[in-house]
Order: sequence, then C-alpha cells, then structure tokens
Amino acid sequence: MEVQKLDFVGIPTTDMERAIDFYVGTLGLRQDEHRDAEFWAGETCLGLWKPEWAGQEFKASETCLLALHVDDVQGSRSELEERGVRFVGETIDSGVCHMAIFQGPGRQFPDAPQPLQVL
Repeated sequence: MEVQKLDFVGIPTTDMERAIDFYVGTLGLRQDEHRDAEFWAGETCLGLWKPEWAGQEFKASETCLLALHVDDVQGSRSELEERGVRFVGETIDSGVCHMAIFQGPGRQFPDAPQPLQVL
C-alpha cells in the first residue's frame, strides 16, 4: 500500500449548523460545492460528521489540533478575537513558526465540542 495524500479530516460534532457557521462564517473557509458540511483549507478537506451515523457515541477531544496556515498570525488572531473567538494563552514562537491556539465551536458553544485550532 502506498498512501498518496490526505483525502479529508473528519471532525465530529453534535451541532452541525453551529459548526458550519463557525468554519464558514467565522473562519471563512471555502465551503464544498457538493456538501455543506465540508470545507477546504488549501488542498485539505475538513468534513463534519455525527458519530451516531457510525453507531458511535460523541466524545469531545481535549487535545486534538487542526493547524491552519495563515500569512499573518497576529493579525488573524486579532481578527478572530474581534469575532468572539477565544484563544488559549499567548501566541507561541516555536522557533520554526508562530502559533496561536484557539477554541473551536465547541469551546465557543459548550454543547458542541470541537478540537482546538492553531493559526
């Protein structure tokens, strides 16, 4: 077997509409033309799904991260803070990149947990 690329990243949710609003309305990700609950960050597709569709119970992730690349981390952080997004700590300089960790829609809306996001 030879893996050729990442096809999509599945993001579990309990509130599809709030999650769609967050990824499209707040983050500005491009919505897929075939499915409202899929979004594009460059060439990577993020797909929302409900675990009960697969007979699973929803469990919020406390440590899963999505790393989103932006040209201006501090400017993007300020823009998202103005939109009500909550960040965890200060912007981090890893020596390789700058990271600003923020809470996904579940941390904005306690009944719909999502992974942490990184700019």
